[in-house]
Formats: sequence, C-alpha cells, structure tokens
Amino acid sequence: MLRVSVSPAEHEAVQALRRDRSLTPHERDWVEIILLSAAGWSPPRIAAHLRCHPETVRRLLKRFWQDGLTALRQRRSGPPPDTARRQQVTAALDGLLGHDRTWTARHLSAALAEQGISLSTRQTRRYLAGMRARWRRSARTLKHKQDPVRAAHAAHTLAAFKKKRRPARSASSSSMSVASPPASR
Repeated sequence: MLRVSVSPAEHEAVQALRRDRSLTPHERDWVEIILLSAAGWSPPRIAAHLRCHPETVRRLLKRFWQDGLTALRQRRSGPPPDTARRQQVTAALDGLLGHDRTWTARHLSAALAEQGISLSTRQTRRYLAGMRARWRRSARTLKHKQDPVRAAHAAHTLAAFKKKRRPARSASSSSMSVASPPASR
C-alpha cells in the first residue's frame, strides 16, 4: 500500500498550504490527499472520498515523494518566461517612446527591428499594454499641412456662399390647401 510519511515540519507546511487562498480547487484536493495519506488512508479510500480515480491519488503521492511540497502546486505548461528578452524589449520601447514623436505600433515594430529586436505589430501592442503605456489615436487631419492664410480665405469664402436663413412664414387661412382625396388603386 502506498502511503506518505510526513515530518512534523512538513505537516505544518502542508497545513499552512491548506489555508492559502491562492490555491486552485485542484491544489486544495492535492493537499487533502497528502494529509489523508499521512493520516493512514489508502489511495482507493482517498479516491472514493474525493471522487477521483485511485491512479490520480497514487500519481500525486509518488510526485510528492520526489518533489516534496512543490508537487502540490500546478506546473505551468510551456517554457519558462524569457525575462531577459522581456526586459530588453521594454527598455527599447521606453527609449523609443521617450522621443517627441507620434508612434504607431507598426512604426515601433520597425524601429525595434532596426535595433535587432524582431516583433510583430500585434506583439508590440501586447508589450505596450503590459507596460501600461498611454496612447491616443492620432487625428486624421491635414491641418498640419495647410497654409493658415489660404485656409482663412477659404473659410471666409465658404461662409459667404452658405445660405442665409429665411424668416419663418406666418400661417394664414389663405395659404392652407385642401387635402386631395386618396387615389384609388
């Protein structure tokens, strides 16, 4: 029969994990499996109590023997995060955003490529969101290309061509028309 013997220090650590609010429901079940096994319960009895398969209990007990308390936390799938690259990219983006210029994600991606950092436009947006960089959509206007003198002249000319408001007509009895009868089909 497969059982786990836990030292008093490990038992205290497992009890402390039991009260940890950051545990997922699966991890809480795993803590209970270890505590019940330490209390002398067999894997089939633990599985019946927690409504899981006995092989699941056995697998966790073996993993606990090998890894200790780290076996009670879920492992992240995939490779570990590349913190060095993340710091490199955020430092480069900080430097670029410090310039007095309007950037788009595509422009930032191209500027990063010049520095040897290959990122797609979408990935650049994700980094910006992670950095909580403030952004504002650039205005789609040609105001910066206009000659102020010519623009003022055009506005004056346009104002002269606008229709002037006509005064409202008074409703008199002579201007009322009689409604025509509906047309037959």
